[in-house]
Amino acid sequence: MTANDPPFTAFRFDVTLDLDTATPGFTGPLCDAAFAECEGLEMTMQPRTVEVGGKNDGQVHLVGPVTHGQLTLRRGMTDNLQLWQWFTRGTRPGNIRTAHGTITLRAADGTPTLRFTLTHCLPVRMRAPALHARDGLIAVEELGLVYEHLDIALPDDTTPSAAPGTPATASLGGGSL
Repeated sequence: MTANDPPFTAFRFDVTLDLDTATPGFTGPLCDAAFAECEGLEMTMQPRTVEVGGKNDGQVHLVGPVTHGQLTLRRGMTDNLQLWQWFTRGTRPGNIRTAHGTITLRAADGTPTLRFTLTHCLPVRMRAPALHARDGLIAVEELGLVYEHLDIALPDDTTPSAAPGTPATASLGGGSL
């Protein structure tokens, strides 16, 4: 980013989800929807602290496991029921279907500015909106997902997960559920 580049904005974004394996009854993408809110794009590294003999003025901190947040998407509008069907079918034993997805941030003019990529997503919460004849149609009040890995990249980078130190892409995780 140079001094002339505008900052990344978080008020306009797209959400796309697709199943990792083809499944009868589902067409791609699983979700290509607009949501009013998105939170939970987060990772936490739990450092390992080691006491070293002879080093009495502090500890040594080592890299530990990375955990990821739970993604919550609120007030979404989509033109199909596949998210609901994914949740219903995926909660049956032996029928787990993971998905992958992207959240693309856009500038005010609609140009993509940043892309978050989530892998091995599982739905953990679905909530329908309150039903009122006076309100507009909102298909999904809240969708909760857990994910195993999170990458962030500029939209012109086509590398799924670039090597550390690559300027256009930063790999941000590798932990497990």
